[in-house]
Amino acid sequence: MEFKAFKSIKFLLEANFYLSVIVLLAGCSLSVSDNYSLFAFNEDLYGALDNNLRMIMVYLAITEIVILLYCYFRKNFRVMIPVGFFLILMIGSMEFYGDINSIEIDDSFPLFFLYTGISHILFGVVIDIEKKNYTDSSRNRSE
Repeated sequence: MEFKAFKSIKFLLEANFYLSVIVLLAGCSLSVSDNYSLFAFNEDLYGALDNNLRMIMVYLAITEIVILLYCYFRKNFRVMIPVGFFLILMIGSMEFYGDINSIEIDDSFPLFFLYTGISHILFGVVIDIEKKNYTDSSRNRSE
């Protein structure tokens, strides 16, 4: 019964993780366009700062793709735990960015980064628990 409950929780967290990856990639990629962006970008930016925040979002999408490819090839998704923490830290980074540049940052950024960050952390933890259980059961069989 305990194994079945773990499998159900793992399935839900895995589905949520992949949904959060889609949300992250879509949110970041759509930031390039004014018409389809999920976020409101401040129009007061000009010169070197113009589109700076949009490029940060594009770099974030590229980084997510690279990390996912790394995880697939290494078959190790435990890396998602620190990735999730860094996504949550982006909330403070965005606030800092807005304060330094004296611009208003869209209120949906914190929720976006909180959701994607927590989803990454939970998925990494579940994968870590599963790996530990598999390693422990393999060790017990060999003894």
